[in-house]
Amino acid sequence: RTEYSISGRSSAIQSGTMTSHMFSGLLERSSPSIFQKRFPDLDCFSSPQLDFWLRPSHPALPVDIRVPFASLQAVKVFLESHHIDYAILVKDLQVAVDEEREEMVSNQRRERSSSDFNYAAYHSLEDVSIANISDRKKSGVGSEKTPTSDTGGTNRPAIWLDAGIHSREWVTQATALWTAKKIASEYGNDPSITSLLNTMDIFLLVVTNPDGYAFTHTNNRMWRKTRSKISGSLCIGVDPNRNWDAGFGGPGASNNPCSDSYHGPRANSEVEVQSVVDFIKSHGKIKAFLTLHSYSQLLMFPFGYKCTNPADYNELNTVGNDAASALASLYGTKYTVGPICATIYQASGGSIDWSYDYGIKYSFAFELRDTGRYGFLLPASQIIPTAEETWRGLMKIMEHVRDHPY
Repeated sequence: RTEYSISGRSSAIQSGTMTSHMFSGLLERSSPSIFQKRFPDLDCFSSPQLDFWLRPSHPALPVDIRVPFASLQAVKVFLESHHIDYAILVKDLQVAVDEEREEMVSNQRRERSSSDFNYAAYHSLEDVSIANISDRKKSGVGSEKTPTSDTGGTNRPAIWLDAGIHSREWVTQATALWTAKKIASEYGNDPSITSLLNTMDIFLLVVTNPDGYAFTHTNNRMWRKTRSKISGSLCIGVDPNRNWDAGFGGPGASNNPCSDSYHGPRANSEVEVQSVVDFIKSHGKIKAFLTLHSYSQLLMFPFGYKCTNPADYNELNTVGNDAASALASLYGTKYTVGPICATIYQASGGSIDWSYDYGIKYSFAFELRDTGRYGFLLPASQIIPTAEETWRGLMKIMEHVRDHPY
């Protein structure tokens, strides 16, 4: 198969076993509302359905779409007839997928010969699970569906951090794995980490959607959802970041089981979501909920399921901007900060909306590199820089949480 991608500013991509192009469409004369009304029409094109990497929001942001080769001409006609400028960013996405796979295989050979784990490479679920990380009895590192940690039996205030709830966002799992190593290896040596962990625990879930992540390595690199079976449908999986009990089933989520944004049959239907909810409720002292996504270079806070500002807007906005400044101080990577609905689009059933409504004031979602050049296929050479700069942003938030108990 052959696939392409399109963007409402400028981007196009492909995945799986296919050939793809990335398009970008710039709406200079149309309002966001017109753009959002027009682009859903693309869903009627032939199967496989178009894969929106970035959905319509406003003219400042692109709309990136992976387009099947069979639909390429129809999509081009659609864009040109609506006077939407576009560009092909990736002419053949399968080439990029193949190169990524070859690099992983080469890295696996080097790791086996040297017994050293390479944090600058992408890894399978099995390799992530056996990564040699010492927890120092301070930070919890999970790579399965149920969070794990060893905090010495105390019930101190804690910070939750997860990655990879959307399985194809590989740089998030890689960043979380590097972060786990950073925390474990530098406790007792780095004053900032030591001070933080002497006061609070960190629960880190490296692979929040393990079944989906495994599937991206074995079957479909662009798989986003869980792998649960849906009663009455041949389609598989639920979007786990539309499955939380926060405006569940509202705008920005689909009731179509075949959609990548399908919200599921009920809130918390997915074990990946329910296990985290159960853990946080049973712990009782989670003070921050942080989650890593990609891509777009955004740092967002509630709300997504409604377009009103949270009660703590001023503080969250300040903390978010401070974190974005800290992140940018390393390599100059610029992030946009704001509530989900105002920053991208309305999206219901998201994790940080649930955590905030549950009473966890410091709820933030990072969208890591990049802004569309590579999208979900960010080169492995960018893993360490991404992790290093993200760490600075995370530390700024976590230090604020430590210094502002509630």
